[in-house]
Amino acid sequence: MTQLDAGPSTERAADTTAGGGKGLGGNSVGLLGSAVIGVSTVAPVYCLTSTLGSTAGEVGLQMPAVFLAGFLPMLLVAFAYRELNKVMPDCGTSFTWTVKAFGPRVGWMCGWGLVIATIIVLSNLAGVATSYFWLLAGEITNSTSVAALDDNKAVHIVTCLVLIAAATAISYRGMTATKGVQYTLVGLQLVVLAVFVAMAVAKAGSADFAATSVDFSWSWLNPFSVQSFGAFTAGLSLSIFMYWGWDTCLTANEETIGSDKTPGRAALIAMVVLVGSYLATGVAAQMVVGSGGKGLGLANPETSDNVFAALAGPVMGPTLGILLFIAVLASAAASLQTTFIPVARTVLAMSTYEALPASYARVHPKFRTPGRATVTAGVATGVFYTVMTLVSEHVLVDTIYALGLMICFYYALTAFACAWYFKAELRGSVRDFAFKGLFPLLGGVLLSAVFVKTLVDMWNPAYGSGSSVFGVGSVFVIGVGLLLVGFVIMLVMARRSPSFFRGEVLNRQTPVLVVEE
Repeated sequence: MTQLDAGPSTERAADTTAGGGKGLGGNSVGLLGSAVIGVSTVAPVYCLTSTLGSTAGEVGLQMPAVFLAGFLPMLLVAFAYRELNKVMPDCGTSFTWTVKAFGPRVGWMCGWGLVIATIIVLSNLAGVATSYFWLLAGEITNSTSVAALDDNKAVHIVTCLVLIAAATAISYRGMTATKGVQYTLVGLQLVVLAVFVAMAVAKAGSADFAATSVDFSWSWLNPFSVQSFGAFTAGLSLSIFMYWGWDTCLTANEETIGSDKTPGRAALIAMVVLVGSYLATGVAAQMVVGSGGKGLGLANPETSDNVFAALAGPVMGPTLGILLFIAVLASAAASLQTTFIPVARTVLAMSTYEALPASYARVHPKFRTPGRATVTAGVATGVFYTVMTLVSEHVLVDTIYALGLMICFYYALTAFACAWYFKAELRGSVRDFAFKGLFPLLGGVLLSAVFVKTLVDMWNPAYGSGSSVFGVGSVFVIGVGLLLVGFVIMLVMARRSPSFFRGEVLNRQTPVLVVEE
């Protein structure tokens, strides 16, 4: 095992991995596998069925433009991740990097933002997977009573907990098991999306869709045509959520072949695949059913939180429509499995550096995974979803909106950390100035603007599902409340682990542990 200085000028040898530093299984995933895991974690079909309607409801026909606008800050932040990963391929990613740039308290809250965002999205993934499990069962059996079992809270929650337990078990067994399942599931998603897009474009303007079809216009790609800045930021927050998860490629860096370069390249590949899929599907869906609030229109409040359930039959027919149900189920299930990667490895890193209890630093001797952290994440997900389902009828909508706040929070901090960490190198070359300073800084500013605007808007109960707690929007209560919970836990850990918070365990000079191949 070799210790490499973590300073900005560090030049890492090619094809090294840091897995030995924490006991993870190094060299488990290559470029393709890493990119597939990134796409799988984002879960494009799940994201589309969950947010196409909500985004159309906010920005109308400018939905494709908002997808592009959401891609821009994600791309800029991806450059920050790539540059930081080159010199510090640590599975703690945002947590480790922001500690080195800004100190232990900012870094701890950044790590908490990543962890709680992951718990939120895991709960949503499990909920969508559960709904489509029963919808698919109803389609296969041709029984409305079977499909209606999803409306039974007890049945829904039990099914959801079973799916969470299964995903936790697979993730517990390691990256190789995770990667093997993903190739088929991601391939299925992309193929079914391609079929949906082709059939939607072909049927646009036909007699069956004459009342809703809209002719394509290049103005759909113009973000300045959105009716208000508030609507734009609300749509942008949803769009940013749709790209969340690509950084799983970086979180698995200690288990990737060529840990200094491969994860960054995989993240960029994943993002290109995602933006192409989103634009094609958004445009095709608007062409065939429009973005209105009635009938099959994407913004219909009765179907906007699950668009593909309404469009599968009309667009693809009763037989092929089942494929779309299968694709959504596969998308949610696959992402449910891979999304355990970032939360478990962030918790592992935080525990290794004494920011969390030492027990979470245990790695399974056979599978070489953070077993305790993975199981804890699974339990937390199950508890969170159960509580939210019992408390709120609109849990999916409100938690997705709250998730956008969390994503902006920790992505922006990571982007700023990159610019600050490399500040001494920015005059070295045009490339260093652009990729280590300018691009990350712009990405951080954009995400911070969305964070602040979203924070202000979500105070209003009309934001999200329209529900409230003592007159305050439930999205605000969920988002801000979870950040405050993290702050309280940080204060507790500061008393239990003062050495970390004094900067004695992890700081700018802390060496990176790597294993030579």
